Amino acid sequence: MAGNNLSPRQKMINLMYLVFIAMLALNMSKEVLSAFGIMNEKLETSNEKTTASNASFFEGLGQKAGEQPEKYQQLFEDAGKVKELSSSYYNYLEKLKTDMTAKLEDKKDYEVMDKTDFLDNLFFSGENYTKEGKEFVDKAEEYREQTAQIITAISDSLMNPNAKKSLAEGIAARFGTGDANGKVRNRDNRPVDWLDYNFKGFPLVASLTKITQMQSDIKSSEEDILSAMLEGQLKSDVSFTNYATLLQQPKSAYYQGERFDGSIVLGRTDNSTKPNEVNLTLDGRKLVEGKDFDMEGGQIKLKVNAGSAGDHTIKGNLIFKQDGEDIEVPVSQTFATITKPNAAVISADKMNVVYRGVANPITISIPGIPDNKVQASAPGLNRSSGSKYIMNPGKGRTVTITARGTLPDGQGVSSKSEFRIKDIPRPSGTIRGEFGEAKMPRKNLEIATVGAILEEFDFDLNLAISGFKFKVPGQPTIEVRGNKLDARAKSALKRAKRGEVVQIFDIQAYITNNRTYKLKKVSSVLIELTN
Repeated sequence: MAGNNLSPRQKMINLMYLVFIAMLALNMSKEVLSAFGIMNEKLETSNEKTTASNASFFEGLGQKAGEQPEKYQQLFEDAGKVKELSSSYYNYLEKLKTDMTAKLEDKKDYEVMDKTDFLDNLFFSGENYTKEGKEFVDKAEEYREQTAQIITAISDSLMNPNAKKSLAEGIAARFGTGDANGKVRNRDNRPVDWLDYNFKGFPLVASLTKITQMQSDIKSSEEDILSAMLEGQLKSDVSFTNYATLLQQPKSAYYQGERFDGSIVLGRTDNSTKPNEVNLTLDGRKLVEGKDFDMEGGQIKLKVNAGSAGDHTIKGNLIFKQDGEDIEVPVSQTFATITKPNAAVISADKMNVVYRGVANPITISIPGIPDNKVQASAPGLNRSSGSKYIMNPGKGRTVTITARGTLPDGQGVSSKSEFRIKDIPRPSGTIRGEFGEAKMPRKNLEIATVGAILEEFDFDLNLAISGFKFKVPGQPTIEVRGNKLDARAKSALKRAKRGEVVQIFDIQAYITNNRTYKLKKVSSVLIELTN
């Protein structure tokens, strides 16, 4: 286009064409600079939200450490170390960003941030690094190595080795500064210094955005570590090593040849599961710790005198601190003391129990008297046919059934029997029929049905689910209506990683034919994703 044999007109056309191309290049450059600026703003907004979220998490962890130090104190201390490291590194980068834009009148006029001289002069001196350049590299390496040390030091009981390895590898990738010699490969596959490759000769706004991205990596790493710590504690909480077997039976004695229908149940025995306060009375007398009972391994071991023959009642409550509130667990238990036998053998009476919220079938008869000559009465008791009755107990802890009849000789017979009233036990949440902990692929979880069951309960009750909450680590809790994941829950699930544990909790269950009865809080379900 610049040949000497061109006409003056052609030369003018060529010159105008070159000017036009230069103008396009200039406009494109301004658009790119603005794009970097907009990206920087979005990253800063995201960093603010993550900072607030991490601060809230840390505050809640501190509260739990105060309430249950055996479980959460060490976790809180480790989290504090991570928080201190992250804050120090984050603030260092923030000061650097402030210095980079100190001389700009408008901090958001990105189209003027095309110069490269600030970081070129700050970080580099010829082919070498300045003191500030070396400090910048050292800060990244220190954060990477010190967080790795904290992760490695966490007990394997709170975080399994695979999770620790995965965390360390993720942080190493985010804050890598090249190979052992500080080199990375450029587009021509030639080794260059990591700092040169990332910051030398770049427009100011590009470097500003890259540093903001490093701040985002700090907050994400902090969030990942805190989430993994809590997840490890949750796994420890539900670990079966913290349980012992207990024998639960509906009555205290059985006849010879009768089928034994007791149940083996699990009870927590770990030292961390102990109440913050114990308020118990025995027959109205306050029990004193150390004198009347001791707390051992999650148990309140009584050491009181059995007393005189007859029934004795233990009442009161156990208080647990949870999220700054006192959670009361009521205690109302009775035991019977009988006279020590010397020659006679005395069988215990059948343990009479009726459940609130269900129709309890009861057979009432008096030997030698026809059923139509027997009358039974009690609140909530109705005859269905013959000697068969249905009991629907109301309020209170006991109900007394009185049976009256007339013998053939006209003599009246009256008998009373006291039944203890119990609430329906706490249902267990289920996913795909499994309760407690489960493992399944992500796709299976998307279509699985959330349910609830009453384990080892004598009555077959049809329970339905009206809603639940769904939690993916690092994602906001989602409230779901119905018994399957909705679109929002599935979207959050897609962001979960393999091996992460998602939680279904606050399951709202009800009895289909008795919606007025309020069931106890349904236990949560933890699902480990296998892909």
